[in-house]
Amino acid sequence: MNLNQVTLPVKQMDEATVFYLKLGFTQIVDTPHYARFECPEGDSTFSLVLEAGDFSNSGVIYFEHEKLDEWIRDLKSVGIEFDQEATDQSYLWREAILHDPSGNKIKLYWAGENRLNPPWRVDKRA
Repeated sequence: MNLNQVTLPVKQMDEATVFYLKLGFTQIVDTPHYARFECPEGDSTFSLVLEAGDFSNSGVIYFEHEKLDEWIRDLKSVGIEFDQEATDQSYLWREAILHDPSGNKIKLYWAGENRLNPPWRVDKRA
């Protein structure tokens, strides 16, 4: 099994599309109500769907980058604003927090080996 994609709701498709292009993703589907993006590395994708009414999304989407601080500096230079600067966390990840134009929470992070193999890792299977 492999995670195919995550779909985020958005209020304004054009505004959201511009935001994610600034983050460095490649758009591979472009319709008035749906957009899909390819991540710069690997084969992961994510998509946006236009929501007509009000919505609340409590999910968080994480994008990992080995050169996190450099990436954040580059994003700031094109006008991306952050709620939290890159910070070393107790769970051994370095992460920054921002929100897209529709209020979806995003964490940009680098975890290295600790992403899949933290010191407290367990292996449980059915």
